[in-house]
Amino acid sequence: MNPTVAQFIACINRSRRAGMEGLCRLMTPDHLFVDSLGIEVRGREPMREGWRAYFGMVPDYHIAVTDHLESGPVTALFGRAGGTYSPDGRMLTQNRWETPAAWKAVVRDGLIAEWWVYADNEPMRCLMRTPTA
Repeated sequence: MNPTVAQFIACINRSRRAGMEGLCRLMTPDHLFVDSLGIEVRGREPMREGWRAYFGMVPDYHIAVTDHLESGPVTALFGRAGGTYSPDGRMLTQNRWETPAAWKAVVRDGLIAEWWVYADNEPMRCLMRTPTA
């Protein structure tokens, strides 16, 4: 796997503070993030805030890649994503979720220029609709 992509995944899996700075260091200034609904966020600094907010909701967010394909600067990744929905900081077992997922990474000059997420977010949306005890 492309070493930059592998480092980016490692930073995601570290989450919170440790992973946040690593993620930002690995993004191009004009980084493009596209979520599973097709919503685009452009720029390293807006994505710093995006990751911060997401890790605030899912502090243990992680991805597990089981397969990948590469073609030039593009890496396609397949596996699972998961974590614990924790809007109030409590890590409750009943708020854990996991879903099949895929990602597309585009590397430019040793940095992640694009990160696309393809996943069914219904498990987390369901948790967001259901109050926790």
